Amino acid sequence: MNRNVLVAVHTGRDAAVESARLVVDRLIDAGITVRVLDSEAGEIGSDRVEAVPGDPGAVKDAEVMIVLGGDGTLLRAAELARPARTPLLGVNLGHVGFLAEAEVADLATAVDSVVAGRYDVEERMTVDVVARLNGQVLADTWALNEVTVEKQERLLEVVAEIDGRPLSRWGCDGVICATPTGSTAYAFSAGGPVVWPEVEALLMVPISAHALFAKPLVISPRSTLAVEILPDTPCGVLWCDGRRRFELPPGTRVEVRRGAEPVRLARLHGVESTGAPFTDRLVAKFELPVQGWRGRVRP
Repeated sequence: MNRNVLVAVHTGRDAAVESARLVVDRLIDAGITVRVLDSEAGEIGSDRVEAVPGDPGAVKDAEVMIVLGGDGTLLRAAELARPARTPLLGVNLGHVGFLAEAEVADLATAVDSVVAGRYDVEERMTVDVVARLNGQVLADTWALNEVTVEKQERLLEVVAEIDGRPLSRWGCDGVICATPTGSTAYAFSAGGPVVWPEVEALLMVPISAHALFAKPLVISPRSTLAVEILPDTPCGVLWCDGRRRFELPPGTRVEVRRGAEPVRLARLHGVESTGAPFTDRLVAKFELPVQGWRGRVRP
């Protein structure tokens, strides 16, 4: 049976391109067919790969998509991989890199794990979002990390809603509706809680709200969240994972609910630095002080 792997890379970084060449050569030497996006093939510079257009067909029949870069690169790759349910394996070449499964120091081990099939697949919850104005659909899309309704220039006046009931009116810079995966991204920066990935929940986090009640909320994954931009407020903007942007005129209603399709992430066996419990990831990524801990690590 012929095995296929798609490799995507942040071509703006020399280190990422060099790492991609190592990955390509190691996979091909193991008898695996390697595809790369045609927009990146020139940078990788290998005549042993199959260059494919950067559309969802790129991941057709691919066993896994290996992504070299930061979280932004992996979010871009998720747009290709999600419709085909292809697992993503991120190799972090950025800063924090919570979505990545391996660090660049573990690159060879990560590739060998793919070759040997030593990985599991974990499903991450997404959100679907629809924005409407007077019955007209302005946006119908999705996100892995978060959906944000934000101001463009001046303060937004919004009303938040949960399951068809009004919650609160806020004068604010915006509102974040996030997944557990996105709890360590924009929602974290805005003061939201860190939610373990296996916890199924939706988050709503107001940004710099001028209100007595403006706390982060953890909500059932079966709920529908809505943010209405009041008619007498300035225009807003909708961002999905910081990648897809839509204008929101006054009066727009944005509804967010659990996504119909998850994003699938490959989790490796035997890569100590990242195949570890989420608690260990938090400690490592944020350099949290744990000196003095006297617990015993169980095998």
